[in-house]
Amino acid sequence: MRHARLGEAMKTKSNIEKILESGGFVVTSECGPPRGADAEVIRKKGALLKGVVDAVNVTDNQTSVVRMSSFSACILLKEMGFDPILQMVCRDRNRIAIQSDILGAGALGINNILCLSGDHQKFGDHSMAKNVFDIDSIQLIHTVKTLRDDGRFLGGEEVKGRPVLLIGAAENPFADPFEIRAARLGKKVRAGCEFLQTQCIYNIERFARWMEMVRERGLHERCAILAGVTPFKSVGMARYMKNSVPGMDVPEEQIERLKGVPKEKQSEEGIRMCVELIQQLKEIPGVRGIHIMAIEWEEKVSEIAKAAGLLPRPQP
Repeated sequence: MRHARLGEAMKTKSNIEKILESGGFVVTSECGPPRGADAEVIRKKGALLKGVVDAVNVTDNQTSVVRMSSFSACILLKEMGFDPILQMVCRDRNRIAIQSDILGAGALGINNILCLSGDHQKFGDHSMAKNVFDIDSIQLIHTVKTLRDDGRFLGGEEVKGRPVLLIGAAENPFADPFEIRAARLGKKVRAGCEFLQTQCIYNIERFARWMEMVRERGLHERCAILAGVTPFKSVGMARYMKNSVPGMDVPEEQIERLKGVPKEKQSEEGIRMCVELIQQLKEIPGVRGIHIMAIEWEEKVSEIAKAAGLLPRPQP
C-alpha cells in the first residue's frame, strides 16, 4: 500500500501548477530551516502558514550558513499537508548528487523545485569550505527538464521512473545591468523554467518597467511571474536592505515614510506598506502571483495575505 501511495505521489501535479492551469493567482511563502535537527521548528512555522499560502519554499543553506536540509524540511511540511518547494543550489553538489536528489524528491512526492546557483561560501559560516558549482542555475533548470521530459540523465542513460516536478527559478529584476535582466530570464525560460519568484520588490516603477520588457518578449506567457515582497520591520531594516544587500532597490521615500512614525509603530507601517505594494503588483499585467518572504516573521504572513485580499486560498 505504501509503495502504491508513493507511485501515485509521483504522478500528481503540484498545487501551484493546478492553480496556474486554472487561471488562478498563486500565493507562496518561505520557511527557513533551523540550525539544528529540531523538527518542531519547521512544524511551528508551518502551522503559521497553514491555509494561508498555496506552497512553501524551503531554503537550501541560505547565505551559505549550515542549516537543516531543504529536502528534510520539505518532507516535514508535506506531512502537514503542504505543497513544498524544494530549493536546490549548485554550490554544494556536483551533477551526480544533483540528479540523485531530484529523483529522490520525485519519489517522495515533492512536486516543485526552485533552481538556484547559491551564495558563495565566503558569505557564510564555513568560508574555508570547497564549493562545487559543477553547473549553474540555468544548467540546473535544463537538468530537471531533461530528467522529467526526455527521461534521460545528463550522461545519456534512460531514467526509469521520471520525476514530476514543476520547475522554478529566482530572478532579481533590479540588478545591474538592468537592461539585460529580461533577456537573462529568457535564457531560464528556454532552459525549462515554468515559474519565477523575484527578489524583494520595493521600487514598483522599476519593476513595472522590467515587466514591460518581460511582456515584450512574451516570457510571461511561458513562465508564471510571482512577485516577491518582504515587509520592513523598522527603519534600520530598510536602511540595511538599501545599503548592504546587493541588487536591492529601496526608494528613499519609503525610508522617510517609516521615519515618520514612532519606533514602536514602524513594524505596523511596514506591513501596511507591504499590503499596498501587493495591491499594486496585482494590477501589473503578467504578474501571476505573490511570494511573501517574511524573514523569521512567519506569524505576519496571514495578516498580510488577509489585508491584501489574498484569502481565502483555493483548496488543493
